[in-house]
Amino acid sequence: MLGVGTPLLGDTEPAERADAARNRQLLLDAAQQLVREQGVDSLTMDALAKRAGVGKGTVFRRFGSRSGLLMALLDHADRKFQEAFIFGPPPLGPGAPPADRIVAFGRARLLDIDVEGELYRAAEEGAAGDRYSGAPYGLLKRHVTMLLREAQTPGEISLLADSLLATLSAGLVMHQMHVQGYSRDQIGDNWEALVRHVVSR
Repeated sequence: MLGVGTPLLGDTEPAERADAARNRQLLLDAAQQLVREQGVDSLTMDALAKRAGVGKGTVFRRFGSRSGLLMALLDHADRKFQEAFIFGPPPLGPGAPPADRIVAFGRARLLDIDVEGELYRAAEEGAAGDRYSGAPYGLLKRHVTMLLREAQTPGEISLLADSLLATLSAGLVMHQMHVQGYSRDQIGDNWEALVRHVVSR
């Protein structure tokens, strides 16, 4: 964790690539802690600079804007999830039937949203039109698309993948949980029924 007054390596001398990557990781760790402690609305470029003990210009150079910071933080939060569905044990990872992997994918995603939904929702809203062409969404879509093809799902696979992923958007899931009163398990059961219907139709 970065404390107030802890300099980043690149603040005092030109950073090498490894240092720049490490400093970016430290900034994202500090941003994630700030969100968990105070909520996503507290995450401003000023607040992150203060938490990390760096100049505001450093934060802007790394991320460009608050929207860029949110997208980078979303990518940071997604990495463990991505590692699990690409390399982890079944049913989320390789080794299970494709339909079972898609079901596990959705249930794992719902857990992430339950824990860090405000972050996911803010990043989705901040991305606006870039959300669907960005790297985080692209990786999720490629994974679901691959599994739909492996399951020999009929129909236009790209559109089906988009439609399935739309039901896992943070804004919708949080509305279902906090406004409509559904539990994560209920939403997960609905996801499973939807996936199995799409794959077997």
